[in-house]
Amino acid sequence: MPDFEVGAIDLSIAVLYIVVVLGIGLWISRAQKDSEGFLLGGRSAIWPVVGLSLMSANLSGTSYVGLAGSGYSDGIAVWNYEWMATLVLVFFAIFILPFYLRSKVNTMPQFLEHRYDSKARSLFAGFSVFTSIFIDSAGALFVGALTLQLLFPEYPLWMLISFIALAGGLYVIFGGLKAVMITDTLQGILLLIVGSVIFTLVFIELGASWDAVNEAAPDGGMSVIKPADDEFMPWPGLFTGVIWLSFYYWTTNHVVVQKVLAAKSLDHGRWGALMAGSLQVPFLFILILPGLMGRELFPDLEESDHIWPALVFEFLPVGLRGLALAALIAALMSTMDSVLNGSASIAVNDFVKRRYKNLEEKRLLLISRVLVGVFMIIAALWAPMIQFFDGIVEYFQAFLGYITMPVVVVFLGGLFWARPPRHAAFPTMAIGIPVGLVSFALFEVLGLIELQFLYGAGLMLLLSLGIFLSVTLTAEAPELDEEVTFSRKTWQDESREMAQKPWYQNTRYLGLAVVLATLATVALFI
Repeated sequence: MPDFEVGAIDLSIAVLYIVVVLGIGLWISRAQKDSEGFLLGGRSAIWPVVGLSLMSANLSGTSYVGLAGSGYSDGIAVWNYEWMATLVLVFFAIFILPFYLRSKVNTMPQFLEHRYDSKARSLFAGFSVFTSIFIDSAGALFVGALTLQLLFPEYPLWMLISFIALAGGLYVIFGGLKAVMITDTLQGILLLIVGSVIFTLVFIELGASWDAVNEAAPDGGMSVIKPADDEFMPWPGLFTGVIWLSFYYWTTNHVVVQKVLAAKSLDHGRWGALMAGSLQVPFLFILILPGLMGRELFPDLEESDHIWPALVFEFLPVGLRGLALAALIAALMSTMDSVLNGSASIAVNDFVKRRYKNLEEKRLLLISRVLVGVFMIIAALWAPMIQFFDGIVEYFQAFLGYITMPVVVVFLGGLFWARPPRHAAFPTMAIGIPVGLVSFALFEVLGLIELQFLYGAGLMLLLSLGIFLSVTLTAEAPELDEEVTFSRKTWQDESREMAQKPWYQNTRYLGLAVVLATLATVALFI
């Protein structure tokens, strides 16, 4: 086991990185004149910024360390979350994103009001802020602090949590979403570079042999298809849970979707989403496989999540270790900055502006910044409490699986079916979300029934669909405009627009290429 000692040079590089990021936030803050510029970056982001920012928000510190850890303990099955996200992002870019951008909404709850009613908007807004602060932010802070504590054991957990919160929150308070997206772009590049370097060095250490990689894998660890009774990733769970969790995260979660709402045009939003989708596939090589190969080098780790720092300190020289530490901090900050800005965006647009309609933009900008700070403090105060919930961190994905299926049904049902009435969303979420909370407590926390959570997500999907259909089929069809529901005319109009573009700008051709390349890669690991 390597000595996890961070030298002065490495620490200086990491600190310099943080100072640069904070400096960018301060520099961008000079241009913030109103709340929309602060919360949506003035809707001026170009596609590479959108794509890398989406990738960075997804690749949290938990994921950066956790994907390698899953590769170490279970093999490549965890990659199913990533490659299925690619397919969902392609679908999102082609079929869903145009409705979000053309409706000019500022938040996902606001789009629910366009399609349904104000009660659905308020419920989903409250739900989004709650999960963002107490699940996404607090979870990222806690797990990130645990990882940093491995490198800095002399510092207490609360101090490391405070450091991550401040690092991820300060430049958001000053610079807003534009600062988030610019710094996330830099962080995304850094994450890819460090991951690629580690993969290359570990692969060379194993003799640059694919046979050696196969030998290092656990039994069945080089296949994405697991038995139906597998505790971690049963193959039916790909269809009952994984794909629907991807739909929630990539198409309805405002923290993620706001990066695309900030795009300067529909094309830039679509190309950015496709770029983010294409970047999910390489995670197999830059994060998961290094962890898997690490089994051969460190066969007796007490904690599988220690494999990523073990590889860093074993293979990277002084200086590059500092770059890897900066990459880890970048991953932690990318999650925090996105969640904090997204939560403030929902609070301002879905609550403050609706209640106080005559507030000046300077006052709204101040409120936005204050809310970022408040949410940062709440998440930091709650994060240490997670350690008292026995094993709850590993259940975060399960928690979302149980409570988010009503949201998926409401969004997809409303976007692709004109029949659901405007009052169908509220009862679906008002009943489905509490039932999901109770089910999570009974099945996952108390363990009264042994049920793999991906199957539990599938059951919640069926329940939510049942509620949604019951309301829909007992009410008259609403009158809707073309801005909120997909139709044959929508497809035909876009077909004419696409026909005028060169093939390399045609989202459908690009999306098809990404899908085919992804499926061809997946086929190698079945």
